[in-house]
Amino acid sequence: MNAVTVHLPALQVVVPLLTAPLVMLLRERNLAWAATTAASLCAVAISFELVNQVRGGGLLSYEVGAWPAPFGIEIIVDSLSALLLVIVSGASSVALLVARTSLGQEVPEGRQHLFYTAWLLALAGLNGIVVSGDAFNIFVFMEISSLATYVLIAGGARRQALSAVFKYLIMGTIGATFYLIGVGLIYMMTGTLNIADMAARISDVTDLKPVLVAGGFITVGLMLKAAVFPLHTWLPNAYTFAPHAATVFIAACSTKVSLYVLLRFDFVVFQGNLPGHVTQFSSFVLPLAIIAILVASVIAVFERDLKRLLAYSSVAQIGYILLGAGLVSVTGLTAGIVHMFNHALAQGALFLAVVCLATRVADLSVSGLAGIARRMPMTMAGFVAAGLSLIGIPGTAGFVGKWYLVLAALELGPRGALLIAPVLAGSLIAVIYVWQVVESAYFRSPAQSQAANEAPRWMLTVLWATVLLNVYFGLQPMLPLGLAEEAAEGLLYRAD
Repeated sequence: MNAVTVHLPALQVVVPLLTAPLVMLLRERNLAWAATTAASLCAVAISFELVNQVRGGGLLSYEVGAWPAPFGIEIIVDSLSALLLVIVSGASSVALLVARTSLGQEVPEGRQHLFYTAWLLALAGLNGIVVSGDAFNIFVFMEISSLATYVLIAGGARRQALSAVFKYLIMGTIGATFYLIGVGLIYMMTGTLNIADMAARISDVTDLKPVLVAGGFITVGLMLKAAVFPLHTWLPNAYTFAPHAATVFIAACSTKVSLYVLLRFDFVVFQGNLPGHVTQFSSFVLPLAIIAILVASVIAVFERDLKRLLAYSSVAQIGYILLGAGLVSVTGLTAGIVHMFNHALAQGALFLAVVCLATRVADLSVSGLAGIARRMPMTMAGFVAAGLSLIGIPGTAGFVGKWYLVLAALELGPRGALLIAPVLAGSLIAVIYVWQVVESAYFRSPAQSQAANEAPRWMLTVLWATVLLNVYFGLQPMLPLGLAEEAAEGLLYRAD
């Protein structure tokens, strides 16, 4: 490795973090956008280089300040964290490519440089969570990303965003506090904050009661941050009232980063060290996953606002990810992890379509989109294609994760076959709520005749590039699927 390559894990955090104050000083909105987008695209390039370095089960360890772990801060990149880095940086970059036009309509010009500064801090914080090998530094980056995300949600002109972000702030603070309490209890029993060192030392702890309590606090806290049903109440309003481009970024990756940390703790720290943890984890997670898939999907059917509809679909998709994790098998974990990637693609494309629609339509309700396909045929075609991926139609990325969920359930025998029912039911309900939008856009007449007025070409290009990625990774899923399989084997191997 050359002098630059060896520092790539740290640069994922350093580049956006150092660009943030520069953007704040630039002030001019076009320069601020250009610098933010350049930093985000740099993060994408770094993430793919890291993927190349860890494919095949590799592991990169970076010692901050040359202090060896566990005494110093360690940055870790493996197959799981590399896949999450691609999701986070990719979602940020795609959203920024359409943000220049979208945010120009939603964020006052004098505040746009501050908005982009918060965006970079959110990107740095999310990347920091993913690469950190230290439990307390995860908390630090969690707070950086959360505080910046609050600014992103409240940064638009809609007054409802203030109440939405206040609710998110309360729930997010409770979740972060629970996580910190759990980490403190483990530190009290092991004397270390390094996650790998925690896993090694817990086996020597004689009194496991504080560790069991810590497990409860960490699990509930991270589920709050990840909007796991029924701890999801902050998410619908946050997605609905945030500026549209910010919703693309947040919806595609923020909850998945919290699920990533949950997997790290449950499979690396707790599993294999706490007696009966596998049974406890499955019995706790599986019912919540099934309820999330069914209930959130049904609620989405009755939602009239397009962004709230998609927000509840996100809660249901989180259920699919948890269902795979709750099966505690290589195939199940592979399904959950690859669905993180595939759902980010589908949900990102759907919200990109919303951004395009918002440039021409003031009312984003289902009824407000009546006949919009005649005016914006390319935008609505992209929405339909992304909706097919969300449903899980074969040939799209969304199908891959659900297919592996079915395979994982069948591995359990007759009782596992029962778990296939909520997977299929959730997909069928998704057909209903996606069809409601399609029906309104294609088969209802608008209130008044209007001339065709498609979204700007650049925004359509970004939308369709993301849609085509859904198709590409549905037909050629080797990259995310291979990383997911390596990550699943690594998690279970470490647990053993």
